Amino acid sequence: MSRERFEKFKQVLRQRQPDMTVLTDKVHKAQNISAILRTAEAAGIGTLHMVKPERGHLVYHNTAGGIGRFTEQVVHENIEQGMAHLKGQGMALYAAHWSDRAIDYREADYTRPFALVMGAEKHGLSDYASREADAHVTIPIIGLVESYNVSVAAAIILQEAMQQRQKAGLYEREFNEDEHYHTTLFEWMHPKMVRYCKAHKLPYPAIDEDGDIIPPKDERYRRPFDSHEK
Repeated sequence: MSRERFEKFKQVLRQRQPDMTVLTDKVHKAQNISAILRTAEAAGIGTLHMVKPERGHLVYHNTAGGIGRFTEQVVHENIEQGMAHLKGQGMALYAAHWSDRAIDYREADYTRPFALVMGAEKHGLSDYASREADAHVTIPIIGLVESYNVSVAAAIILQEAMQQRQKAGLYEREFNEDEHYHTTLFEWMHPKMVRYCKAHKLPYPAIDEDGDIIPPKDERYRRPFDSHEK
């Protein structure tokens, strides 16, 4: 692991936006989940929330060209559970949905804690999500298509959210390097050691100022170091 990569990881973690996320309402196509994951990560989102599709088939793994491992994915059994969870965290729920109460997506305040709720590919937003959302946001269209692809719509809206937050200085706000920060940093940098520690129920070893693992004296760690599995 190069020092440059180590510093990049630290910078990205410091700019994460814990009060901004996406909740997908039964979106099931792998390419759409992959694209939303990439967009969310690019905007500084650390956790993506998903509602399990009706068919019960999850296609969220091994997508996004590896970006998935840098963005936590939380799967909810239903939209009621997902929305209640995010509301409990104090987030406003902005649903990408056309209705009589919809506003232009650029008029929404994305500097407040919020979750962007995206409907499924074919059926769109569920009735419950539409009813319980705090606001509906739409993207103007002048062509013949009725709507943007779900992943494209998410990208357009999150770009606006990122721009608003940059102007408000939210990507430069004070950051607390807590236990979660250090754990996440280790997991990003040393995935092989993470797998070894989890398989053997071992705590993660310490790292030095360059991000390299400090070899523990505990014999239980001997195998990965002997085989250079860092």
